[in-house]
Amino acid sequence: MGATAKTFSASYRRFRKWQERTREPGLSALLVIEALFLFVATPLAGMGWLPQFVSPATFVLYVLATLVVTSRSHVAAGIVLASAVLSVVGVILHVHYPSVLTEWLSAVGRLLAIGTLSVVIAKAVFGPGRVTRHRIEGAIVLYMNFALFFFILYSLIATLVPDSFSGLPQSGAEHGSGAALLYFSFGTLTTSTYGDILPVFPMARNLANLEAMIGQLFPATLLARLVSLQLAHRATEKD
Repeated sequence: MGATAKTFSASYRRFRKWQERTREPGLSALLVIEALFLFVATPLAGMGWLPQFVSPATFVLYVLATLVVTSRSHVAAGIVLASAVLSVVGVILHVHYPSVLTEWLSAVGRLLAIGTLSVVIAKAVFGPGRVTRHRIEGAIVLYMNFALFFFILYSLIATLVPDSFSGLPQSGAEHGSGAALLYFSFGTLTTSTYGDILPVFPMARNLANLEAMIGQLFPATLLARLVSLQLAHRATEKD
């Protein structure tokens, strides 16, 4: 019994060390996977240039990388996993039984997963300690997560309230409304919109205003925090 307890304790310590070693490199993996998913897989799949399994496979890789980053917190990892399952179930149900309920299920699952991941990344990026390359890459992931979060909200509004956005292509045209709303979300976050897609529904307008404010405030807040962390780390090394 005592030997079993010692073996379990040693295995648990090795697991915790592995979590510590992989958390920050996991941020870099998330950056690569999310960038491929957003800027390569999504538009090419919308154009019909990629096999249908590519987007789901990229999503699976994204979930796995997310679980690595959140594995230190069992609660966060559990929420991410449950949210991913909820999102997939919602998408499958919506394909076969399209309704407002299945659309909400898919959206809520994705929002929960991205929100939980963003909280974990924010703790890693803004927490005390030395500023590393992985932290900066994590901050980029967090910035892109803002655009992804609002994109899901825009997609939900566009589905529930037709004509809530003007300038969206018809379903199946160009890249489809999904890729167009992703383009709109990033344009709003970076305040580089070109006016080809405009929010008409009041809730969509308010969300666009909120996203634009976050897009302007986040880089300044991030820069100030990283500079203060690096100065504090140098002062600690001198002491």
